[in-house]
Amino acid sequence: MKKGGNANHPKKGSRIAVDPIRQIKDIKAISKLTSGNKRDHLLFVMGINNGLRACDLVRVKVGDLRYLKVGDTLTIKETKTGKDNILAVNKTVYKALQAYLDAIRPDDDAYLFASRKGNGHIQSQAVSKLVKKWTGAINLKGNYGSHTLRKTWGYIQRTMHGVGFEIICKRYNHASPAITMRYLGIQDKEVHGVLMNEIG
Repeated sequence: MKKGGNANHPKKGSRIAVDPIRQIKDIKAISKLTSGNKRDHLLFVMGINNGLRACDLVRVKVGDLRYLKVGDTLTIKETKTGKDNILAVNKTVYKALQAYLDAIRPDDDAYLFASRKGNGHIQSQAVSKLVKKWTGAINLKGNYGSHTLRKTWGYIQRTMHGVGFEIICKRYNHASPAITMRYLGIQDKEVHGVLMNEIG
């Protein structure tokens, strides 16, 4: 290793997998933790309720969402794939959005997740730092970053709501359900649990 290098930095071409937040109690703890900062709370809520990449969430402007109601959607173009996807407003997102708009009163042309360092939006790296801060504050063990929000959506949809990998795959714009399974990090104990289902 080079002098001054980071031993934890991945080798060139490799990836660091981040974890989803797997327990509802931990999601509720972070929701409570972020409730004092309306921007950060909205970021967390929108992230875990939509399954979009952080780089796409942070590009949304206030005027894109201000007049949407529960059940409405916003079409966005994914930065990574160039494909269209949607951002949906469910009751939880709507409540957090209204609290943010009432507290901040931003202009329509402002970024929803504005940077405090200028006129632009926060970057994915800043989202990663926030997620690490939140998970650290509740002593959650694992590796967390900006993709944690996206993965949490898929993990909770699958484990708590029984949504199939094919639908989650479509939402993620993945090429196949196998990619989605790898992305969500299926654990051996979950496979073992399926094997305990009796047939006949």
